[in-house]
Amino acid sequence: MWYFIGMKLSAYARQVGVTYKTAYAWWKAGQLDAYQLPTGTIIVRAPKDAATGVALYVRVSSADQKDEVVRQVQRLRDYAAARGYQVVAEVIEIASGLNEERPKLKQLLTDARVGVLVVEHQDRLTRFGYSYIAMLLEQQGRRVEAVFPTDSGDDLVDDFVAVITSMAAHIYGRRNANRRAAQIQACVKQCIEQAEGV
Repeated sequence: MWYFIGMKLSAYARQVGVTYKTAYAWWKAGQLDAYQLPTGTIIVRAPKDAATGVALYVRVSSADQKDEVVRQVQRLRDYAAARGYQVVAEVIEIASGLNEERPKLKQLLTDARVGVLVVEHQDRLTRFGYSYIAMLLEQQGRRVEAVFPTDSGDDLVDDFVAVITSMAAHIYGRRNANRRAAQIQACVKQCIEQAEGV
């Protein structure tokens, strides 16, 4: 049912073609998003428009990854174009995936225009807590789309790499964490391939 902000219940009833008594029964049953003024007048609220825009979020860990930024942006643009998405924002942020203080991401997550947030990999959004962000957005009728949901196709390996990345960031500093994590990830993949080959 569509209704407009500030519409009295009687006007709403006329708008949707029902009697006032029916509209009042709907309100009493909790089927209308409405409230009662101290004067007794019932006001029917307008529904919030569904967010339909798409935002592309690109994150790299350091400023010297300009080539990677360009490639990531282009891949996300191609992905959005192939699906006919209406892109309302492209956000590029230079920060660690472990850093919770990312103002551009915070602004994007609260942008009411954005219904779909597109990232290349889950770890481009965050190293930890991706499923919580996705769940909270779904509660708002929004969603996150990862072009490549996992790096390896194996959740256990991806979780292990995320933990090692976090540890490497704390031990070796955030600048070297991604390089060291990539080396560890390659080692883990090699060990898995060798174990499967046996």
